[in-house]
Amino acid sequence: MKAVLSKAPGLPDTLVMEDVPAPEPKAGEIVISVKAVGVNFPDFLIIQDMYQFKPERPFSPGGEIAGVVKAVGEGVTTYKPGDKVFGSCGWGGMAEEVVTEAGRMTPLPEGMPFEEGAALLMTYGTSHYALKDRAELKAGETLLVLGAAGGVGLAAVELGVAMGATVIAAASSQEKVDFAISKGAAKGLVYPQNPLDKDQQKELSNQIKELGGGGVDVIYDGVGGDYCEPALRAMNWDGRYLVIGFPAGIPRPPLNLTLLKSCQIVGVFWGAFVRAFPDRHAENLEDLFRLYREGAIRPHISNAYPLERAADAIKELSERRAKGKVVVKID
Repeated sequence: MKAVLSKAPGLPDTLVMEDVPAPEPKAGEIVISVKAVGVNFPDFLIIQDMYQFKPERPFSPGGEIAGVVKAVGEGVTTYKPGDKVFGSCGWGGMAEEVVTEAGRMTPLPEGMPFEEGAALLMTYGTSHYALKDRAELKAGETLLVLGAAGGVGLAAVELGVAMGATVIAAASSQEKVDFAISKGAAKGLVYPQNPLDKDQQKELSNQIKELGGGGVDVIYDGVGGDYCEPALRAMNWDGRYLVIGFPAGIPRPPLNLTLLKSCQIVGVFWGAFVRAFPDRHAENLEDLFRLYREGAIRPHISNAYPLERAADAIKELSERRAKGKVVVKID
């Protein structure tokens, strides 16, 4: 079978496609014929050895897949060959076949295309857990989403609207802001390019306060960098600041702001939540499927690449050119 491989740490152009042996399932595992792979920022990090997990090389990136069960290992009773599934496999997905623990997969809902299945779990799962479980977002509150046109950001916009919040979309261009507004955000702003000087930070904070009617209740930060502090300064009393990711760098906010505003900085590690609380994760998935059936959420796929161009897919995401989700399709 064919697989895209990382054979040495580096940027996407170091990836190569080669023929490798087809995987065989061990006890508790299933082999999946991959049909679509969702591209996520960890794919860009893991090939550079910058992610918290460092698999042994050579390995394939791609931690979010949808496909058809080809074979099952000993003891697997939840799936059989021919079943359509989707889920998170950690890495290895950018290949014609992947082997993973059966428990990491979920049956693909009836009528959901493979591309949407591969674009739903990590982005909407992360954002749903962040807003529902970590921020306890309430109807009528104001939600600021930084990086609102990306995969997790756009999911946060749609879910925030579905939960009854007033959503402010912040992104790096007017085109991206307009796109997030088309998906339900009530207002939007264009933030300057990172890094920001002090005047830019002050102006950004004032913009957020003005759009939020004095401030915001919840901040969803999928960007990091110099955007953190001005956003935190625009936080309302008893607000919640959700730490999602750091494509613009790891920020160092002045913690006196949390005291002055009696607000919380809340970490969001969805993958660890899924492993530690599978029953709660299953409940959240059912809620996401309900919202999908009702049309409140739907993955927006801005671009799809064939397997031989998987490196281009990762590069598009890393350069923050994507609106919504980028996928790799495998015939």
